[in-house]
Amino acid sequence: MSGILEERHALNIDGLELILSEAQKTGIYEPYFREMTSMLLYVNNIYDTSEKTWKQLKQWNQEWYESVRPKNYETCYGNPAYASEQFGLEYGQLLSFLYREIRCGFIYAIEGRLFDLVITNELFLEIYQMFREEEENPEQIRTVIFDHMRDYSSEVFEYRIREQLDPSLDFATKIVMESDLSDTDCLYQYGEYISDNEIHTLQFLNSLPKEKIKDIAKTYVDGFHDGFIINNIDMSPKRTVNIRYTIGFEPIIREAVKQFQEIGLMPIIYRSGQSSLVRGSVKVGYISSSPNPQYDFDHRFDQAVYFDNRFMQHKLECYRNAYEKLKEEASVLAGPACMDTFGETPFLPENKKEALHLSSKQQELSVEFQIKASEIVNEYIKPDQRSFTIIAYPIPEIGDQFEEIFEEVIKVNTLDKDLYRKIQQHLIDALDQAVEVHIKGAGNNQTDLYVAMHDLEHPEKETNFENCLADVNIPVGEVFTSPKLAGTNGVLHVGEVYLRDLKFIDLKLTFKDGKVESYTCKNFESEEENKAFIKENLLYNRDTLPMGEFAIGTNTTAYAMAKNYGILYQLPILIVEKMGPHFAIGDTCYSHSEETKVYNPDGKEIVAKYNACSLKGEYFQCHTDITIPYEELDSIHAIALGGEEIPLIEGGRFVLPGTETLNVPLTDIE
Repeated sequence: MSGILEERHALNIDGLELILSEAQKTGIYEPYFREMTSMLLYVNNIYDTSEKTWKQLKQWNQEWYESVRPKNYETCYGNPAYASEQFGLEYGQLLSFLYREIRCGFIYAIEGRLFDLVITNELFLEIYQMFREEEENPEQIRTVIFDHMRDYSSEVFEYRIREQLDPSLDFATKIVMESDLSDTDCLYQYGEYISDNEIHTLQFLNSLPKEKIKDIAKTYVDGFHDGFIINNIDMSPKRTVNIRYTIGFEPIIREAVKQFQEIGLMPIIYRSGQSSLVRGSVKVGYISSSPNPQYDFDHRFDQAVYFDNRFMQHKLECYRNAYEKLKEEASVLAGPACMDTFGETPFLPENKKEALHLSSKQQELSVEFQIKASEIVNEYIKPDQRSFTIIAYPIPEIGDQFEEIFEEVIKVNTLDKDLYRKIQQHLIDALDQAVEVHIKGAGNNQTDLYVAMHDLEHPEKETNFENCLADVNIPVGEVFTSPKLAGTNGVLHVGEVYLRDLKFIDLKLTFKDGKVESYTCKNFESEEENKAFIKENLLYNRDTLPMGEFAIGTNTTAYAMAKNYGILYQLPILIVEKMGPHFAIGDTCYSHSEETKVYNPDGKEIVAKYNACSLKGEYFQCHTDITIPYEELDSIHAIALGGEEIPLIEGGRFVLPGTETLNVPLTDIE
């Protein structure tokens, strides 16, 4: 097979070089095809370079990503608005799509993935030939792209799934464990865009005492391990753990790998998806700063070129075949351990009409695929037999006080669990008396929401709320439940919130019987654009989603830190959700593992794990937390049977006896 690939590779090089001498035959498209050909020859040369020094990798990296940087993006073919201006809307969209696919070649060349490089070259050459012979039309181009994606999807999907399950694919693991991390040029080995964030993060972590690095890693690893212990899951059959992080954190990840190995787990480290075939709405794997978030946003729906029911069914078949082939590897995966980051300059996207969007039918198919693909994954990697953890740290882009903020976040991530256990138990005891909870916003916040609670048949040994103590979900600081949908009504409003790296302004969701009935925001001038933005990026192309979680965050220490450093709106939802009441739309926190018995430290079993949707086997494969910060919160009252109100929070401060200690950090806000 390798010999055949090498032959195809050589023929592709010949074909690309020929284009440079005859591209004028494509008329107005000549500049495009010359530029794309030069790009492909560039990456093919990288692949053919046997000795790739760090210095050379650095030069290639800086040259390659320059064209999509914001200062050059206005006249970049990767910008669908510019491509459409040059070639008309239909051709512009398709050629901009092809540009993005070609740019994946840099990663393939760096990682030595000849198969992916060859098929990318061949797709380009086939489309070029259509233009050269003046046989092109948009529908024919779409057909070529569809056939290409379908023909190679089996190999592409199998490799993608193998990346997530097989520790022998150790490209990144070797970088983490074998590189001289004192030299920041080691980061260019990945092939991902390397910015000042990644370089300065590594420099800072290299300056920390080794014991502190070990402690940070231990919090991360222990959080994952505790997930097995708390949920009474036998970890002994497990052999691997998927480690996800942002480039620059290698000193911590190296130590974490060692600690995972001590508990019997080998690391699996893979990059986020590149081609539109495997690129999801959320980056999953190891990542780096984006060279241009607008470029990523413009291409988030590139699969619209070829995605239809035939392709969806074929993709599902490929998924199942791959998991069946790798079922042994899947059975020993312990789950994902995620190290998230925050502090990027806030990104408010431009919603370009020239960018590809899913049609209404494609949106329906996309939802159907998410559900069915998740069912396949859960069949081979059973949710009730795995753990996870997630923790977050800042990156230098957060500002001049980066190092101070990093130290403060370490403190937030290692707060006293026992203290919070006792305080949060007071909240749970009050909440378990409630038939509903009333949340009211303060000032301009229009939240006025009643959340219905499940009935407790045996309150002496059952509870609705989990006492969350920073095991899998770090930092400490929340009590949460799966609310009853019927009777959950009202308005949830947040003045400003970042979800999935996107900023939402004046986000307002109206719930009726626990489901989103209407929604709006003020990101764009037209209501149509605002609703489309929410539907695509919050409802994931669905007409509605249920409220899967209601929680009260108690981490006032994190909130005080955020206010004192002015970073409230740069924090990730992982921390923000601990800083006020929050509401998740989508699945419950117990999705697919409702039958696993879970107990609070006081011995009571958590019974509010199903809702009206999950009882029917209806899952949505998403869970997005939306938090009302304390400064926008007026009150939270637990309302008992008969109408008695138990105040938990008044005027944004905790008033329930036994919880007043939580107000102390709030007095330190400058």
